[in-house]
Amino acid sequence: MNEDFLASMRRATLSTRAFNLAEATRVIQVALAGPPALRTHGTADPDITPAPSKGRSKPFPIDPAAEVIEPTKGLSGAATSQRLRKPLGEVLRILREGRSASSAFGSMSGSTPPDMAKHGPYPAVADGAQFLIRSFTGAAGRREYKLYIPASAHDQPRGLVVMLHGCKQDPDGFAVGTRMNDIAEAHGLLVAYPSQTGAHNASSCWNWFRPTDQMRGAGEPAIIAGITAELMSEFNLDRDRVFVAGLSAGGAMAAVMGETYPDLYAAVGIHSGLPYGSANDVMSAFSVMRGDAGFISRPERSARPMELVRTIVFQGSADRTVHPSNAKRIVTAATPAGSTTQTQTGRSAGGRTYTRTIVADPNGVSTVEHWLVEGAGHAWSGGHGSGSYTDSYGPDASAEMVRFFLEHLRLRRN
Repeated sequence: MNEDFLASMRRATLSTRAFNLAEATRVIQVALAGPPALRTHGTADPDITPAPSKGRSKPFPIDPAAEVIEPTKGLSGAATSQRLRKPLGEVLRILREGRSASSAFGSMSGSTPPDMAKHGPYPAVADGAQFLIRSFTGAAGRREYKLYIPASAHDQPRGLVVMLHGCKQDPDGFAVGTRMNDIAEAHGLLVAYPSQTGAHNASSCWNWFRPTDQMRGAGEPAIIAGITAELMSEFNLDRDRVFVAGLSAGGAMAAVMGETYPDLYAAVGIHSGLPYGSANDVMSAFSVMRGDAGFISRPERSARPMELVRTIVFQGSADRTVHPSNAKRIVTAATPAGSTTQTQTGRSAGGRTYTRTIVADPNGVSTVEHWLVEGAGHAWSGGHGSGSYTDSYGPDASAEMVRFFLEHLRLRRN
């Protein structure tokens, strides 16, 4: 986000607070039009936040985005781009409400998901398995979550995957779309799906961009960590068997969890997410999602981990909601010094080509993987079409994440 745009938004905010909506409207119209080289011609700019619907590669409303940049020629710096933006009335409403995080996220179209016990679609449960509704209450607050207990390892699960849904999703729909329960059943893994609610974010997004939700021992990270620690104790699991993953806002929060609780998670899976510490309010969230911004000052932590948490990243090259440059930033932050890199290309069974970059530490141990799926949008790669925001044509992100997670256990045994 350039300085001219920020200055325009500040002027519009001041005009709105002074009840001069005509002037605010004029300033916003000029700002959102952008430089002449970036304007589109002949057609109106589409809305990037449609109501939630089933299907593949739909733009997923991670944020209040007044605008994002959609690449039109691959990922090179010479690629042309198109500004997509929300309707003017929505932007004005955000400004009237003071651009608060919850109000801004609530500006997106569509209804807040109802109570998860009443909301579908419902995932199938294997014979002998359980998919339970639970809750956790700690000093930072309370959240419900769904817990899948596999029939294949009912007494002693092999490990735990904590799955963080995206905006306007819920645990049931996320489980259906990712098919993570099926993968977990095959490997004897527990899966926990913490549920964000409309009471804490109007679009049920994890608040990855707020400083109070980017630190250890406070906010949403403390609640998610509390759920994780409680399950570790109940099922006698050590840190080497515990993993966290998420999509979109959930992917951004998974990055927060890996950074602030490295003592809990052996590996992190981030699908179409944002780097830790890349935003500290709604406006900086706009910027980083567009790919315009670098890192801001990172929130302080109690201690830096002795070693980086292993990380696997999935990203669609045609994502119109989170610019693919964010995946590169995540990979850079997770890469240890002295690493080597190798790149592979392939084609999924559904026909999408992909580039898989593998980063190994000086000992030859794989520490980071980056999957760039060509032509995929803001959707879970290889997901089931009955869930929301999935792309069934891409490589199976759930299977690849679990494979990456469990590699650590195999390496430790050897």
